[in-house]
Amino acid sequence: MKAITLYDVARLAGVSYQTVSRVINDAEHVSARTREKVQRAMAELHYVPNRGAQQLAGKRTRTLGLITTDLALHAPSQIASAVKSHAGARGASVLISMVEHISQCQDALQELLAQRVEGLIVNVPLDDADAERLRAMASPVPVLFLDVSEKAQVHRLAFDALQGATLGVEHLLELGHQHIALLNGPQSSVSARMRQAGWLARLAADNLAPIAQAYGDWSAASGYEKGHVLLAGATLPDAILVANDQMALGVMRACAEKGVAIPGQLSLVGFDDTADSAWFSPPLTTIRQAFRDAGERSVEWLLEGEKSSPFWQALLPVSLVARLSSAPRTEQQLQHEQLAKQLKELALMAEQLARR
Repeated sequence: MKAITLYDVARLAGVSYQTVSRVINDAEHVSARTREKVQRAMAELHYVPNRGAQQLAGKRTRTLGLITTDLALHAPSQIASAVKSHAGARGASVLISMVEHISQCQDALQELLAQRVEGLIVNVPLDDADAERLRAMASPVPVLFLDVSEKAQVHRLAFDALQGATLGVEHLLELGHQHIALLNGPQSSVSARMRQAGWLARLAADNLAPIAQAYGDWSAASGYEKGHVLLAGATLPDAILVANDQMALGVMRACAEKGVAIPGQLSLVGFDDTADSAWFSPPLTTIRQAFRDAGERSVEWLLEGEKSSPFWQALLPVSLVARLSSAPRTEQQLQHEQLAKQLKELALMAEQLARR
């Protein structure tokens, strides 16, 4: 079958070859009526622009780049999906480079720049110096970072993780819980560190000490492993704030194996509000983050936003979704805590007697 060319589109639309080229490259000085005629002809002929030829010609590619962590995880995959679909709706394409380690970001950046992307989104946890180094390497191509601190001299879009952790702890405090543990994401993640800061600050506001903390890698498997660790401590938490829903699923499995009832003996709050969290057993109370909004807003900023200094930064709000995995502290929990306190006091008395 003969390949459809620009000349075929021009002939059907009744315009010149140059006019078709201007429409494809989103050039100015093309009337809306003419642009519509050309686009209608392209659709009828199923014509697909040759992006490679456009790159060789040094023309605009309408291509964005996304450097992301593991797409098997919910948050990165949802953001990537939103970026790709929204860019497509805006007439742009997206090249995705998935990295397993932070050290691979530089190679991924160079590879995408070689393909003449016009903007970059980096959804990888980076410290300030690494983010600033990538920004400098990419210049003049604009880069938007999704997991860096507010102190980094870069353009940044992030969810308000501090607010999210605060909402989660406040919800548990209102239910009467006082021994609230945290299962956090990796320490390399800025958003995980902000979750920790919100957890600590809200407990301190009520003069409560943090009972325990563990670090996972965002996967359900690490939630299962670290859940066992938290349940094996000297004092059993009466609630756990978990830094994402996938790890919360692992904690639920650990609790089931330990015979710890949710929410009868322990309340659980996740983070993200994945599509599946409402179907956990019990349905998971969680902090909702609108990943589709993050992806769409990232694309809009790259295509339309102001990219000069001072660096643009924005925080996306989060909200609490209360379900059945969290409930008021029960009489059984109170009795358990009193018994644990008495046993601790008896052990201390026995130790003092043994020293005499």
